[in-house]
Amino acid sequence: MRRNHPETATPRTGRVRATGLWVAAFTLLAGSAVLPAREAPAPGNPSPNVLGRSEQPLKQYRAYRRMHAATDKGKHEAWMEAWTELDHGRFSYQIVSERGSDMVRGKVLRSMLEREMELVNSGNTAKGDLTPANYEFTEAGHDTDGARVVQIKPKRSDVLLVDGRAVLNDGGDLLRVEGRLAKNPSFWTSLVNIVRRYARIGGVRVPVATETTAKVKMVGTSHMQVLYDYQSINGMPVAVSEMRSAAPSHNAAR
Repeated sequence: MRRNHPETATPRTGRVRATGLWVAAFTLLAGSAVLPAREAPAPGNPSPNVLGRSEQPLKQYRAYRRMHAATDKGKHEAWMEAWTELDHGRFSYQIVSERGSDMVRGKVLRSMLEREMELVNSGNTAKGDLTPANYEFTEAGHDTDGARVVQIKPKRSDVLLVDGRAVLNDGGDLLRVEGRLAKNPSFWTSLVNIVRRYARIGGVRVPVATETTAKVKMVGTSHMQVLYDYQSINGMPVAVSEMRSAAPSHNAAR
């Protein structure tokens, strides 16, 4: 009589399974790392941000975006560059160049752009804003560089919210938001840390970089970086010198 023996996973099967888990988890992470730009209240009625300063609305931009995603040991890695644009409340993108893993380019980087387009064009971005509707805010003194620190505590568990702190300069401009996602994107991800960097360009506060790190079960640590290079904001061209002064001091995605 023939007995059935349980199948034993081969090393190749294990690698394929781990790769699939990384792609699935990091695709969801890419969606939660999106920082969608949206049409804010009309001019003449600037919305006061929760950190105590009135902000001019971001109604239009065109930016060259550089994206990079990789696992800790570089087994899965890809780069993508694209023109991104917000106009009349609609987001669009055009990929200029891409290289590296086909899977990472298609399942992670391209998926991130598609997720952002879905969020913006459906009008569902407000749930990720730094507002009293989404966060509780507590003054927390200053950091070692003398910058003002405000603790931000999400009012609900959501992959678009960050449990951490906001860092501002002496003038009250938001420099960065850093912390953990209030909700892990999936069972396979944990310790999802994110840093969003901002600058004031053309009188408007805009994101200039997003860095995300996450631990993915059976795979290890994964990283993603997005850099924004603005060509125009609210219909006005951005000077090269202004972008250079706003650029993050850390190394850009290569």
